[in-house]
Amino acid sequence: MELLVFPLVLLAHFALSLDNGLMRTPPMGWLAWERFRCNIDCATDPKDCISESLFMDMADRLAEDGWKELGYEYVNIDDCWAAKKRDSQGRLVPDPDRFPSGIKALAQYVHSKGLKLGIYADLGKYTCGGYPGTTVDKVELDARTFASWGVDMLKLDGCYSNSSDKAVGYPLMSKALNATGRPIAFSCSWPAYEGGLPPRVNYTLLGEICNLWRNYYDISDSWESVQSIINWYGKHQDVLQPAAGPGRWNDPDMLIIGDFGLSIEESKSQMALWAILAAPLFMSNDLRTISRSEVEILQNKLLIKISQDPLGIQGRMIMQEKNSIQVWMRVLSSSTMAFAFFSQRTDMPYRYTTSLIQLNVTAPKVFSAQDVYTGRVQHGLQLDTKFTVTINPSGVVMLYVYPEDQFKPNRRPRDYPLLL
Repeated sequence: MELLVFPLVLLAHFALSLDNGLMRTPPMGWLAWERFRCNIDCATDPKDCISESLFMDMADRLAEDGWKELGYEYVNIDDCWAAKKRDSQGRLVPDPDRFPSGIKALAQYVHSKGLKLGIYADLGKYTCGGYPGTTVDKVELDARTFASWGVDMLKLDGCYSNSSDKAVGYPLMSKALNATGRPIAFSCSWPAYEGGLPPRVNYTLLGEICNLWRNYYDISDSWESVQSIINWYGKHQDVLQPAAGPGRWNDPDMLIIGDFGLSIEESKSQMALWAILAAPLFMSNDLRTISRSEVEILQNKLLIKISQDPLGIQGRMIMQEKNSIQVWMRVLSSSTMAFAFFSQRTDMPYRYTTSLIQLNVTAPKVFSAQDVYTGRVQHGLQLDTKFTVTINPSGVVMLYVYPEDQFKPNRRPRDYPLLL
């Protein structure tokens, strides 16, 4: 059974079932999977294994290193947290050696830091890592269990299940989470298992039952993986962009900034494009060892402001040049907008010349533009004023553009050259 042919009576029963009022802007936080995977070897690798200590460490870092104040509020457990068998009452239980205090105690610790705890389950016989899954008959029990532990978000994966199980189980879990009375955000992996596109994926239905959803393949720690996601989103934006909005987000997967596969230029590109896409910002890295330059990218206040714009409009690729330059635009509130000039070249910096009118801007007449990464501001941009951005290989230049009359100087004025 595919999403498009979901029985109408069942669809009507579940319609608008996700009434939790959560994630009105793209959620932000930290998620274990890409950096720590299914490392359960706490005997020889106690610092980096999937355990309560790891999540307490990350909660400490979010609370103490300036992340929480910027909006990074979720600490999310992924696969491999559970014991290999359910308890005598059929409930999921955490591995007793790696989570000796239990998930409820871990949630209390995370909450004491002013943060929220997310957890992982799988709508199938097993999780992707081989741990007990949440079959359709266990959905309501597991929802009640997660609520009793004080969990704030559930990521529901789709290994070891078929299309029919997903068509029943994902809406059922949405309804079951609401029925607990606890606000629990719901992340669905359903569309990623169905190819991410209509007719197999019904984005109207997803927006009614999920707060966010994975559309595409898992990200891996490589620039090629990031590029493939960006290009897939650009290719299919006419389908994906209208589906997103406050409380319902396309999820291109984790930020891998601070891991091993991206250069600084590539890290800037991922962060900028994720903000343009109104994507969830879930870091998967080691916050205990991340470098200062990577922190500066992830904690860029103007970039986060763009990401968290209350209109919640996902951006679009508006130009795909033959010279491997893409231009992306996101419409923001208060007549502002963001542009990302993104290079997939590998040779040398590229000088790209354009004007606001060439970028489809028509009103008002005079703008200021601030470079999100350098902070430089250019005032007095008329619609037809030519300007040039220099984009490094695999890099990005991101501009926050706003009407000139919104400029309120907060430092001694400086005149910047038109070359941004």
